[in-house]
Amino acid sequence: MNIDVINQVIILFLMMLVGVYATKRGFITKEVEKGLSSLLLNITLPFLIVSTFNLEFDSNLLDSAKKIVIYSIVIHLGLYALSKVIFFKASKEKQPVLRFITTFSNVGFMGYPVLQSIFGDVGVFYGAIFNMVFNAFVWTLGVSLYSGKKSLRSFIQVLKNPAFIAVCLGLVLFISPVKLPTPIYKTLKLMGDTTTPISMLIVGAMLSSANFKEVLSDWTIYLGSFICLIVAPLLVYLVMTTLGLDRELTRVCVIIIAMPGAVMAPIIASKYGGNAEYASQCVFLSTILSVITIPLIIVTLL
Repeated sequence: MNIDVINQVIILFLMMLVGVYATKRGFITKEVEKGLSSLLLNITLPFLIVSTFNLEFDSNLLDSAKKIVIYSIVIHLGLYALSKVIFFKASKEKQPVLRFITTFSNVGFMGYPVLQSIFGDVGVFYGAIFNMVFNAFVWTLGVSLYSGKKSLRSFIQVLKNPAFIAVCLGLVLFISPVKLPTPIYKTLKLMGDTTTPISMLIVGAMLSSANFKEVLSDWTIYLGSFICLIVAPLLVYLVMTTLGLDRELTRVCVIIIAMPGAVMAPIIASKYGGNAEYASQCVFLSTILSVITIPLIIVTLL
């Protein structure tokens, strides 16, 4: 198990390096990176989600999905509150970013690939359910970190999110006795399976443009990375195991929270008047360090 996990993380890291190389060589330009991100968020990821929900109905799996929703709500609210305590002395410019990356991990670009590599399609199933709450909170709690308020317009963004729509369609498919015809299922499955390599190329492209000198000279970025990569998953693990919650669901939740800061961080910061450059630097360092911390968390705790 441990060797398999380490091998999977190494594979993801190597894919990431391909993204760095392709960007440095000019194969992935800013326009290409933007196009790949749109392709992933609007097509391959929704296809992956819908295809993983094309399962025979299982009441136990449905019960697990309900539990994941509750766990995700409690975890996000808990980390949101914890981040306020930890970073209460941070500057007004940096505090929203540090709280954001502590509360919201990179489920879409890294969480799904890691979950799929460890648990198979059921891992993506659980991740998609967990991510429903993530999307709801990103556009409410996440936005409020910068704007100071939660608006209806922001919540509407959740309902328009392709991944959210895919989960809703997937749940209907899962509960329904009617399943997708083989040609449609295989089309969704094959295209959805490209999510992992595309996501790693995108992450590599993002990392290739970061300013190493600026990132490495700011201690607050190290602190933010330490909290989101080590402290947050450790706390989730301790609380869930102490309460005697389902072991497999505990593993899923801990793995998701162990992901680096969400790539939505600079996007939300830019849109709502925050420090997008600082947010990018936080995501950059946490992503680099996660290559070490993710297998460490999985092997040590799970």
